[in-house]
Amino acid sequence: MAVLPRGSGVVLRHYDAPDRAALIAAAESLCRARGLLLLVAGNTHLPQGLVRPGAKQGIRPVTAAAHDAAAIVKAWRAGIQAVFISPVFATRSHPGAEPLGVLRFALLLRLARRHGLRVYALGGIDARSWRRLMPLMPDGYGAISAFL
Repeated sequence: MAVLPRGSGVVLRHYDAPDRAALIAAAESLCRARGLLLLVAGNTHLPQGLVRPGAKQGIRPVTAAAHDAAAIVKAWRAGIQAVFISPVFATRSHPGAEPLGVLRFALLLRLARRHGLRVYALGGIDARSWRRLMPLMPDGYGAISAFL
């Protein structure tokens, strides 16, 4: 997390961590100290399959994964504020997932914007692939390998 600029976000997944509550508390403390936003998967960040109406958690931002147009509409109906559209490019974290590519990402981004959602690109994002997406003007991106 030391390489992330203030205002960046961190999505904590770790569903099966033995003491997930303690891990979340430690991550909250670290993120607060570094000026980062913490999104907890299953709570303030929802996998596509967990998106339901009424999912919005008070005033905290809520994001959701979206891999297709139906997921974007479902996220909008649930009151989600932003979607991580993925995987845009091939990614080591999900080796079997078929990448969307720039054109399908652009179409999904347009749909999300029509519904007032913020859009973040995820999947195979590094400096080179991000430059390919910048003309589409997504709100940002998520990455794992790019920061390791």
